Amino acid sequence: MLWRRRAIGMREGAGAEVRRLFPTFDARPHDPFVLLDEFTVTPPAAFPEHAHQGFEAVTYLLEGAFRHRDSLGNDSVVGTGGAQRFTAGRGIRHAEEPVGGTARGLQLWVVLPLALRGCEPSYQAVAHLSWEECEGGERCWIVGGSSPLQLRTPVEYVLFRLRPGAQIVHPIPKGWNGFAYVLAGTGSINGQLVRRGDGVLVQDERHFHCRAAEEMQLVVACGQPWREPIRLYGGAVL
Repeated sequence: MLWRRRAIGMREGAGAEVRRLFPTFDARPHDPFVLLDEFTVTPPAAFPEHAHQGFEAVTYLLEGAFRHRDSLGNDSVVGTGGAQRFTAGRGIRHAEEPVGGTARGLQLWVVLPLALRGCEPSYQAVAHLSWEECEGGERCWIVGGSSPLQLRTPVEYVLFRLRPGAQIVHPIPKGWNGFAYVLAGTGSINGQLVRRGDGVLVQDERHFHCRAAEEMQLVVACGQPWREPIRLYGGAVL
């Protein structure tokens, strides 16, 4: 099964612009994934201090730099090509703001299973994630593969840059759900024509088959679904 979706533009925090693939008024979380935002934040816009609970969030910086401060005492800046992960667990408060100009990136929320939603919160930052050659272009493992980012749950999350005419096949572990989201260019994903801002959500599929009509940049994520309630209340999954 697959669904093609278009990300919806909205504002979050204090003037931050996001394109949200899910959840929206007509799209639920895609177990185990709670939310995917492509954000663009230009000062003085920011995400002032707020609370989270019950999930893990992975932020990857496509452009610019982002400062993170939290109730655990962490205060760090992640720049272009870097990433950070916080595990909200039983609860964490944090604030995020761009540093030195506009910051653009992706934030993915991954639900914790009920048995882990009360775990201790934690934080990890990685200054730079490496790229490697792959058929048709190059890829960067944000989670899984060669990435040092550690989550409490099984997830693969990969950023691809594809040459015009390139094709890739990315396997999906049996029983996992996944999605792909296009950051630049046009092409097709599992037979669905896509362009910037489009996503394809899959269930009971064995792979992503991506074709690039022109230079194309996209992320692919797969994860083990827990088939447990995902009740989202603001910044908390309960």
